[in-house]
Amino acid sequence: DYSLWSGPAPLLPITRPKFHYDWHWQWAYGNGDLGNQGIHQMDLARWALGVSDVGDGVQSYGGRVGYEDAGETANTQVCIHSFGDKRLVFEVRGLPTQKYRGAGVGVIVYGTEGVLVLPSYDGGVVYDNDGKEVTTFKGGADRYHFENFVQAVRSRKHADLNADILEGHLSSALCHLGNISYRMGTKLAAAEIKERLSGDAEKKETFERLAAHLADNKLDPATTQLTLGAALKVDGKNETLQGASEEALAMLTREYRTPFVVPAAGKV
Repeated sequence: DYSLWSGPAPLLPITRPKFHYDWHWQWAYGNGDLGNQGIHQMDLARWALGVSDVGDGVQSYGGRVGYEDAGETANTQVCIHSFGDKRLVFEVRGLPTQKYRGAGVGVIVYGTEGVLVLPSYDGGVVYDNDGKEVTTFKGGADRYHFENFVQAVRSRKHADLNADILEGHLSSALCHLGNISYRMGTKLAAAEIKERLSGDAEKKETFERLAAHLADNKLDPATTQLTLGAALKVDGKNETLQGASEEALAMLTREYRTPFVVPAAGKV
């Protein structure tokens, strides 16, 4: 039932060969690997930062490069979220890539006295600022999360959950905000994007990593066309955008196809 599968999305012609997974890469249904795999790393990173809202700003840049297919979302992307004096940076690598600080799919936390590397969901390594290993540790495997969910279903008590559903909402929102910035952006030669980011040392560093990734995949980092997303101001407490265009504000929700409609607040 294609209508049921599409749900709130418009009924569009099918353009991709792999129906049951490649929907991730089309805007009508998915949000790229940022929201596919990235949500899990966003969640860990937000937990590590100790932040409980969606921050005060976001900027994303990248593109879909290296091959041509039916996908629309970025396969190479950087999202930079600001939380006052803290930053959360997420990097999507959809082309072959090397591990960074020992992590392929993982989270890296930079502190004043060292670096924490989480290369998996069940353990990590701590290094001092000289790169010397301080300690390693192990945590719960994936199965414990499933067990915890089943426990809460059986008890009917949401307080039994390791994390309330609000945590999932906040981490998911970071992915959506990154994509809004990206979709409000301008397509430029990568060299020009580098120039525009050069006034911010950390943003420049993210670009240098992305440029090296492009070069590793035989793409000229000076001329490859990428999209530089809009720098958006975020009201983290009220979960909205400040001074944004109507087009950007509209992306905070979607147009729901009847009967798959989520009512607006106050109309439930």
